[in-house]
Formats: sequence, structure tokens, C-alpha cells
Amino acid sequence: MALSYEYSVGSVRAKENALFHNAEIEQMLALRSETDLARFLKDRDFGDGDTVDELVESNAQRTWEYLRTIAPDFTVFNPFFYQNDLHNLKTVLKGTMASAPYEELLLEPVTIPVSEIRNAVENRRFDLLPEWIAEAADAAYETLAHTKDARASDALIDRAALEELLKTAKRTDSPFLREYLERLVFYADLKIAIRAARVGASDYYLERAVCEMDAFKKSELISAALKGEEQLLKYVEKIPAFDAKSAVEAYRAAPAAFERFTDNQVMRLAKRLCKLSVEGAEPMIGYMIGCDYDRKLVEMIASGMRMNASPEAIRERLREIYG
Repeated sequence: MALSYEYSVGSVRAKENALFHNAEIEQMLALRSETDLARFLKDRDFGDGDTVDELVESNAQRTWEYLRTIAPDFTVFNPFFYQNDLHNLKTVLKGTMASAPYEELLLEPVTIPVSEIRNAVENRRFDLLPEWIAEAADAAYETLAHTKDARASDALIDRAALEELLKTAKRTDSPFLREYLERLVFYADLKIAIRAARVGASDYYLERAVCEMDAFKKSELISAALKGEEQLLKYVEKIPAFDAKSAVEAYRAAPAAFERFTDNQVMRLAKRLCKLSVEGAEPMIGYMIGCDYDRKLVEMIASGMRMNASPEAIRERLREIYG
């Protein structure tokens, strides 16, 4: 029997109750060690394993296995897998050209099977890859082979993915995905430009890394970045889209605050367009994002424990949650 969105919505609404709430976050912040955190997560049935890392990995696997069982059309999640596709392509490309092992570095889930990536790289048949990444993969290979510039090679691949996300935003019927993907690309471009301005990267790199979009003129963003970080920030804060001025204010306060701001903007969008939705794919997507943020929260708390950070210092780094 074919799955229906009515069934999937009812299912994820019940599962949402298992996402973290603020009271549980405070409980985790009060724990003394990673061992205590792992015990807390196991008691809560967060995942399987004895360490925090094992439990987080298990939770991710559980989430995707569950979503596969309830999604009428699982391809709706493809945009969330592109990052893993890019990672695997870069990993296979560099590993093959350096004759170095890379199997343990590969990620799941993906939209492009690793076997296809390996075949394309080893035989230099990038036309075997999906159209959206084939040309960029070939150019990245050329760049790496002739210049050994891994950063420029990676930039070509990253930009191709950003361009595909924008195309997906234009094709989708999902109001959430449309705004989410456009916002994701905007913040990615902004992060690329800021890093480039900070280290004095060349226009050669920026031309290959920055993705063109309607919110700004690529040439103007690049020109501002080449003049330095302050000139770039002054340009960006005048952009009327995607809360750019608030993003710059957060960055001026601290780079970490900027990262937190961009993550929280996505979560607020998910709460507004997914958590309150009663039909379509949005509730499933929102639940997936909620699970992902729960895992990030656990990793941040564990990381803080490793650095002997105070609960207050860890709390300042945490993102908003879906639960």
C-alpha cells in the first residue's frame, strides 16, 4: 500500500515528543562528564552504543531508517544529502590522486553512490555523474592535477552544489524548502566571502567559490571582499534580504555568534513553516532538522565537557531546538 502524507504527518507528530526539551538540556548541562552524558542518552534511548560519538551516529542512522519507512517520496530529502555527496567526491578525488586510503572517511546517506564517484574519478568519466556536478568535478580534477590547489578545486565543487540548491528552490512546491535553500545559499556565500576577506584570498578563488543569486550582484560582493573584511561587512549589511544586517551585527559581536545566528534563523523558519504545517512534506523535513539539531546540541555539550568549559559557557554556544 502506498504511503500517504496524512500518515507521515501523524507519525512524525508523535515522534516529535521524543525530541529534546529545555528541561533536558539543563539536565545534560548539569552532568559532570562525557560518561555521565552517554549514560543519560542511553537511558533516554537516544541511540545505541557506549560513547557519545557512537550514540550520535546511531541516532542519525535511526532517524534516516525511520524517515525511509514513512516518506511517500524520499527524494524530498535529497538537498540535505548534497553535502555528503560533495565530501565523498572531494575525498575520493584527493585520495585517488594521492594514492592514499580514504574509505573510512566516506559519509552516508548520499544521492550519488560511492561506487559511481569512484568509477568517475578513476576512469576520468565525470559524465557518469549527475549533470549538476559532472562539469565541476572535471574542472576540480584539472585544477588539482595541474595546480595542486585543493582549495580552488574544492571551491568549484562547492559552488556547483550551491547552484543546484538554488535550482531546487525554484523547482520545489514546498514553501519551506524554497526559503530554506535560498537562505542556506546566501549564508554560504556570505561565509565564503568573509573567510576570503579575512585571509586576503584572490579574485581567482572568489570567482570560483561564490554562487550568483538574486539577493546581490556577485561582482559587487567579490569587489567588497577584495577590499577587506570591513568593506565587505558594510556592503552586506545593506542587502535587504535574508536578515543580512542582523547577520552582520552578530558577526561583529563574535564569529561564533554569527554561526549561531544563521543556525537559529533556519530553526525559526522550520518552526514557522514545518512544525505548524498539517500537510505535505514539511512536517517530515522539520522533524529531520529537529533530530539533526539535537545531535549538534549533544556534540556541543560533549565538546564543552572535553574542554572543561562551564555550563554557562556551553549554554552560550547552543542553538535553538525544535522540541
